[in-house]
Amino acid sequence: MVLSLLVNGIKPAKTLAWLLTIFTIPIGGILLYWMIGRNRRKYSWKDLQEDKAIKEYLEKIGYEQRLERPVIEKFGISNRLSNLIEKNSGFKATGRNEVVLLKNGKATFDAIFKALEAADKYIYLLYYIFEEGELAKRLMILFREKIKKGVKVKIIYDGVGSYTLSKKYLKELKSIGVEVNPFLPFRWGRFLSSINYRNHRKIIIVDGEVAFTGGINISDKYLKGDLVLGNWHDMHLQLKGPSVLDLQVVFVIDWFLVSGDKSELRVKLPSTSQHIENKIVQIVYGGPDDYFSPIGQAYFSLINNAKKYVYITNPYVIPGTAILKALEVAANSGVDVRLLISEKTDSVLVQWSVRSYFESLLRAGVKIYLFPDGFLHSKIIVSDDEVVSVGTANMDIRSFEQNYEVNAMVYDRETAELLMQEFLQEAGQSIQVDYGTFENRPYLDKLKEGFAKVFSPLL
Repeated sequence: MVLSLLVNGIKPAKTLAWLLTIFTIPIGGILLYWMIGRNRRKYSWKDLQEDKAIKEYLEKIGYEQRLERPVIEKFGISNRLSNLIEKNSGFKATGRNEVVLLKNGKATFDAIFKALEAADKYIYLLYYIFEEGELAKRLMILFREKIKKGVKVKIIYDGVGSYTLSKKYLKELKSIGVEVNPFLPFRWGRFLSSINYRNHRKIIIVDGEVAFTGGINISDKYLKGDLVLGNWHDMHLQLKGPSVLDLQVVFVIDWFLVSGDKSELRVKLPSTSQHIENKIVQIVYGGPDDYFSPIGQAYFSLINNAKKYVYITNPYVIPGTAILKALEVAANSGVDVRLLISEKTDSVLVQWSVRSYFESLLRAGVKIYLFPDGFLHSKIIVSDDEVVSVGTANMDIRSFEQNYEVNAMVYDRETAELLMQEFLQEAGQSIQVDYGTFENRPYLDKLKEGFAKVFSPLL
């Protein structure tokens, strides 16, 4: 393990921390490193074969895209961000997209079920959290009807995020003809090597015509709230146009990884439908398999290239060194940098870890607002009335390096202005953190923050 760390360790501080952990706590340190410290890829024969199949698929898809899709080559100052995403994720920014913002659970699930009811070829779902309840029952009824009409239904759920999904429900899904596969489920033989790497994506594809992605999971709490946190607030996107097919590519790759079935890799993507709207959208996806962090670098670029403002809504701002410095440099150079963070959270350790970065950010001039009404779960960045990011990735090391995530970048002034106004409205209803008051917080709070910050790379 020491030799592996010395050869493969990219970050000196992280390598040193793991070396100290292994030598200080020999057995516990080794187990901990095995669970959460290693690169996920073991480069076994199976991994290399998977990589080869995915590479061939992406090359084929890239060729089809060049033949069939209108590609936006140059546009404004966002071109650097677009080039970065294209190099890291392989998807170009495309025009002829329709983008609909869906705020909170009701609007999102109304739109989702409307699209699902219109399906006549296939339905693909990928969710981090898939919980049983009213939504799950409605989906079961709808799937049964659609499968009888010849519609193909495939579902991927995360083995940890959806751990409450019962065997009875899964058995019923399979009995009606739904193809279901878990992503890295609990298995004793793979427990240590897989527990830390989760598929945090939320994707629905219907007939290659309409897609959904964003922060909202399949859970009744998005409609009813919960007793501890209250109402859940989140943002989702409905997409039509070429961006739908890019999301379908992400799903197909994940389906191959969880099922081993190459048949979907051989299916030609449907032709892009004509749409009146001409919004430019680019899909960025990443995970622990990537050498670079596609979404982490996209966030860094968004912040670094902002000229006037960058407004960030995210419940888990645990930025790490690069993003922290980007936020501080932007604020110190006169960019209006604002963070909107949920006052309530679903983890005490995460709450204290998030707050451990406040003092440094406030000192640099970043404005921080705590949203008091329920739990704010949205993951949104809007910058300079020009570009918007909406997706599944939090602003933390786990989302950048350990989770499989997907975001949509929308290069559109109308969408940016809508979300900018939404941000200002919600910030106006929130509690702004005062630097002087925060600096004089109790010593016990500082101690809790310091303790939580130690664990921030794992959260």
